[in-house]
Formats: sequence, structure tokens, C-alpha cells
Amino acid sequence: MAADLTPAELTLLGLLVEKPRHGYELDEVIDARGMREWTEIGFSSIYYLLTRLRDRGLIAEVDAPQGGRGKARRVYGPTPEGYRACARAAEAAVAELRPVFPPLLVGLANQPVIPPERLRAALDQRAAALAERTATIRAARDAQPDVPDFVRATFDYALGQLAAEQQWLTEYRAALVDDRSLEKKADGNGPL
Repeated sequence: MAADLTPAELTLLGLLVEKPRHGYELDEVIDARGMREWTEIGFSSIYYLLTRLRDRGLIAEVDAPQGGRGKARRVYGPTPEGYRACARAAEAAVAELRPVFPPLLVGLANQPVIPPERLRAALDQRAAALAERTATIRAARDAQPDVPDFVRATFDYALGQLAAEQQWLTEYRAALVDDRSLEKKADGNGPL
């Protein structure tokens, strides 16, 4: 990803490139599209990020029709430079293979200290969480049948990642059942 935009900034800027929005509307879109599954944007950080993007000249307040009731909201849209920055950063995010640092790998690297029955329970818990997350994302995707293809792609990518992990987890759990050496490794000082 381009070094000048964080993933959270790029996410908000991209939503504003789609159409000018106010902070509350950005939060609604982030929720509806399941974006919190893959980006760290809380409601409280939206306004902070909008201020950063505005201060950098990437977005500006735009004229928007005011609703009949309630407080007027600031609606932001991209500046020409914001549009260009979004395009550069989005292209880099798609093209560049970047490492990820899932805590699961840290846990697996330290697996020998986990008693076998607790390891199996932890893997069972992970399987249940994966199934729940898959159902949540699938429901969010299915609730929005008319979204543009690029939005559907974000749902489908997330579901593909979850399916790949579920497949790996199924195979790994089966291998652990077959590998009775886990129990044999335990001695008086733990599972090592």
C-alpha cells in the first residue's frame, strides 16, 4: 500500500470517492459492508481520520442538501489530489503481497506448551468462531444483493479466506487425532 495512506485512511477515502458522505453515513456503510472484519475503523476514529484527510488536502467539505430536521452534518468528498491518492494507494494495495501477522501462528509456534486436551478445545473453539464469522459475513453479503461488483468482491474474498482456514483447520484437527504422539510427549514438566 502506498506509504502515504494508512489502510483506515484509504478505506474512508475510497468510500468518499464513491460518493460524498458525512461521518455517520460512513459508519453505516462500514457496518453494512462488513468492513470492520478487515479494517480497524471504529466509530470514534472516523472523525479523527476525516480531519487528517482534510488537513492533508485529500478531502473537502462539499455542499449537500440538508435534511429537514436535526443538526446539519458536514459532508465530505475527495479533492482531485485525494482521488489520485486513493487510486495510487488502492492499486498498490491490490498489487503488493504484504505479510500478515496472525496471532494464530504465534500460538501454533508455541503449541508444545499447550496440553493436548486444551489444544483440541482451543481448535474446537476456533472452528466454532470461524463458522460464526462465516455466517455473519454471508448474511451481510446476502442482505445486499444489489451492491457493485467491487463490494461483492470484498465479501467473497473474506469468505474465501475463512473457507481456506476452515479447510486447514479441519485437516489439522484430523492430523492431531491421528497423531497420538501428542499424549506421548507429555512428561512430568508439561507436554514437551
